[in-house]
Amino acid sequence: MELKHLKLIKAIVEHGSISEASKTLFVTSSALSHQLSSLENELGCTVFTRSKKKWSLTLEGKEIYQLAIKTLNEIDKTLSRVQQHKEGSAGKIRLSTECYSFYLGVPSFIEDMKLQFPNIDIHLQLEATHSPIELLLEKKLDIALTSKKPTDKSLLGTPIFEDEIFALIHKENTLSNKNHISHTDIETSHLIIHSYPLDSVSVYNYFLKPNNVKPQKISAIPLTEVALEMIESNIGITCFPKWALSKLKLPENIVFKPLGKSGLRRTHYIVTRKEDTNKKYINDFLNQFINKINHSDFNT
Repeated sequence: MELKHLKLIKAIVEHGSISEASKTLFVTSSALSHQLSSLENELGCTVFTRSKKKWSLTLEGKEIYQLAIKTLNEIDKTLSRVQQHKEGSAGKIRLSTECYSFYLGVPSFIEDMKLQFPNIDIHLQLEATHSPIELLLEKKLDIALTSKKPTDKSLLGTPIFEDEIFALIHKENTLSNKNHISHTDIETSHLIIHSYPLDSVSVYNYFLKPNNVKPQKISAIPLTEVALEMIESNIGITCFPKWALSKLKLPENIVFKPLGKSGLRRTHYIVTRKEDTNKKYINDFLNQFINKINHSDFNT
């Protein structure tokens, strides 16, 4: 028994005769009659009782008709799901992070995604760096990378890795002989950050602010190369996660120190709206990104 036989039986029942079924199946009546005869010979029983005005299912025919309905319905449902997956595999993703250093690893990932998933259009929203969660809620972003687990119930935050932030100083800096840098050390130093506001700077938000400490001088230097040149000239102190240091060409005169006795560690989350988790292209992005993280040096 073939799929064409199930379609034939269903069409005859729904339209009353072979001649009417031929109009919907786009096959001649003689060809359909031949298919039906071939099926009945194979089964060794009659599927329909025929008359000029009516075609009726035999007892055996009713069993096959139920099989036809079940099988063809399942095929339709499966094809519909396949089409939905196909349509859901394309889309635009607006991505941002709360930490500029994290952008060091993102462009290469986007290039890999273009090769594997050409239907996913990824846009980095640099202007959203200081407020990714707010823009996610406003539906102006689709995915955010943050070091805070979202509290809004409409968002889903998946932990992806943990890193440690270090202080970078010149080897002739008076702090270079210390095993670690304390918050009071930074209080009397010139702190170089990427940009304001201060609450978006991890070393301030997680290390200085809890101890009610603010450096005597702060400079916002958005270019990493310039910030490193200032450290190489023994002007101040700056902070980076260790994995980011491996991606930078550090001058030999620069050393890095842990922040506090226990170090300053933070957990990063990839955040999406819960309502978007049923979108295939969103899940494709998340799965590939998490896989990249698991096979990279982000958490070293």
